[in-house]
Amino acid sequence: MSSLNLFRKVALAEGISYIVLLFIAMPLKYWADMPLAVKYVGWAHGLLFVLYIACLVMAWQERKWGFGKVVVLFIASLLPFVPFYVEKKLKEEEGVVN
Repeated sequence: MSSLNLFRKVALAEGISYIVLLFIAMPLKYWADMPLAVKYVGWAHGLLFVLYIACLVMAWQERKWGFGKVVVLFIASLLPFVPFYVEKKLKEEEGVVN
């Protein structure tokens, strides 16, 4: 599996975990008094975020991307829903047809 393919999959998982954290776990914590939702989803999201950064660095080295592109991909991980766009664009760059 190429580092770009791995990065795509991690970006998708990280994006899903971020959405779950923001729109499911946080409301459960504050409206339903279920703080463990944020604890566990937050932990998983944190792990996926670190993996996202590691895969970003690996893909950067393999694909020889410019620094600007890497910065944009890093910032994309901080914004809800943007990792899904990143995954789609990386799929196009890799040439995967679906």
